[in-house]
Amino acid sequence: MALRTVCTTALRTGTDLGVNNVRTFVTTVALCRRTPPLGPMPNDQINIKSLESLEKYRSYTRYLRRAEEAKKQPVWWKTYRGYVEQADPDHGAEHVDIGLPYYRARRTTEVRERRQAMRDNKKNTELERTTRLRTYKIDLDRVQETWEESCAPFHIKRLAEHYGVFRDLFPMAYFLPQVFLHIRYGQNSSGQVHYGNRLTPAQAVSAPQISFDAEEGSLWTLLLTCPDEHLQDSEAEYVHWLVGNIPGGAVQAGDELCHYLPPFPARGTGFHRYIYVLFKQQGPIGFQEDVRPSPCLSLEDRTFKTTEFYRKYQDHLTPAGLAFFQSQWDESVTDTFHNTLNMREPVFEFIRPPVYHPPQVKYPHRQPLRYLDRYRDGKEHTYGIY
Repeated sequence: MALRTVCTTALRTGTDLGVNNVRTFVTTVALCRRTPPLGPMPNDQINIKSLESLEKYRSYTRYLRRAEEAKKQPVWWKTYRGYVEQADPDHGAEHVDIGLPYYRARRTTEVRERRQAMRDNKKNTELERTTRLRTYKIDLDRVQETWEESCAPFHIKRLAEHYGVFRDLFPMAYFLPQVFLHIRYGQNSSGQVHYGNRLTPAQAVSAPQISFDAEEGSLWTLLLTCPDEHLQDSEAEYVHWLVGNIPGGAVQAGDELCHYLPPFPARGTGFHRYIYVLFKQQGPIGFQEDVRPSPCLSLEDRTFKTTEFYRKYQDHLTPAGLAFFQSQWDESVTDTFHNTLNMREPVFEFIRPPVYHPPQVKYPHRQPLRYLDRYRDGKEHTYGIY
C-alpha cells in the first residue's frame, strides 16, 4: 500500500514537472516573438567573444569625458530622467544663488593653519597634562565662533534644504546665510531659535530678543513668516513680523511694518515652520505698500508671499541671514484665536470623548475577571476584554 502511494505521488510530480516545463518553453517562445526594438540596444556593438579588443580608458578623467559625450547623444528609448522630467519639469534645473558673495580662504592656507595649530598643541605641556588627566575644559563659545567662521553657512544651507525652506520661500533659488541671527524667547536658553528646533507657541507668545553682527551705518530688513499656516491657500503664507530699515543691529529702532503675532498652528495640523529671514538693504527703502495697520488682527491682511516681496525689492534687498523653528498646537493657540484674532478656532482632528463607564458596584454579577481594570487609578489604563 505504501509503495503504491509513493509511485502515485512520483507519477503526479513528474507530470506536473512536465507541464511546468512546457509552460516555460511556450512563454519563452512568446517572448522571443515580440516586436523587435526600434533601434540598437545599449552596448549592442560590443563583441562579447573578444573583450580584449575593447578600448581601455586607462584613467577616470578620460572615462568620465567619454561618458558625458555618450549621455548627450540622442537615443530611441526613454530614460529614467525623461520620465522624471515629464512628471516634474523643474527636476534637475539649476538653482540661482541670490545671497551675498562668499569669500573663502584658500584650501592650502587652511591646511597650513591647521598644521601649525597641531604643532603648537604638541609643544604645549599644560595641554598635554590636562588632556592626560581628563581635566581639560573646552570653551564652547570658541567652538561656536570657529564653526561660524568656517563651515556654518554650508551646514545651515543644508538644513534649510532638508526642511524645504528654499523650496517654499524662494523657488528655484537659494542663498548662503552668512549673517548669524541670535534669537531668544524669554530669559531662558531653552527659548533659543536655531535651525529646526522645537518651541511651543506659549514660549513664543511675545516678540523675541534678536541680535546680529552688523556694520555701522548698514540697514536691514527682518521677516518672520510661516509657509504652513494659511487656512485657505496652501501656496500663501502668514507674515508674523516684518521690520524694515533696521539701523545696524538694533531691531527695535527699525520701522515696524507689521507688528508681532505669536504662532497659531491649528489643532491637528502637526508641526509648522516659522522662518526668520534677514535681508541686507542697499539703502533706505520706502515700504508704503507693505505697511499693515497696527494692530493687524486680520488674517487676510497678513496673507503674504515671500517670493513676491523679494521680487518687488530684489534690487535693494539681499538675503543674508536665516533661522527657523518648529511649533505645534498647545492651549495658548486657543487664546490667540479667541482673544487676539477674535475668531473661532479651527480644529482639524476628531476629539474622541472619554470612555464612559457605569458607576462601580460592590458585587459585580456576570462581569469578566478584569472588571476592576476600568476603574483603575492612574493616567494609563489597562482595559481588558469586556
